Amino acid sequence: MAEQTRSSITVEASPAAVMAVIADFGRYPEWTGEVTEAEVLDTDDQGRARQVRLVLDAGAIRDDHTLAYTWTGATEVSWTLVRSRMLRALDGSYRLMPTAGGTRTEVVYQLTVDVKIPMLGDIKRKAEKVIVDRALDGLRRRVESLGG
Repeated sequence: MAEQTRSSITVEASPAAVMAVIADFGRYPEWTGEVTEAEVLDTDDQGRARQVRLVLDAGAIRDDHTLAYTWTGATEVSWTLVRSRMLRALDGSYRLMPTAGGTRTEVVYQLTVDVKIPMLGDIKRKAEKVIVDRALDGLRRRVESLGG
């Protein structure tokens, strides 16, 4: 059974500015660290990505996979694995909560990864933690560099 990794960070920007960066998949290779390629395969009627192909290089986990995205209002996006060579599951979400009157955003990132190849639980959890922490730090840096 896959375990969930969860972490949060505060970004000096509005939820709308944070979500704009999250939704800009084409720019992921510039700030995520692990995503080397991103391609939106399908969009919904509002122009938001429904399926995205991502090439991931996270050290112990290297993969070319497709994720299906679900957008809940303007403050939450979740994803589930559609196709992968290495992964059984890659499910996660970003949840955005305004703070400081909407000038800051607490970003909560949850991630569940299950690999097809045998991997010791401690190694897998460390890899998940690295992915989550790098993603949050990269997101914060990217949003704040754009002026929030």
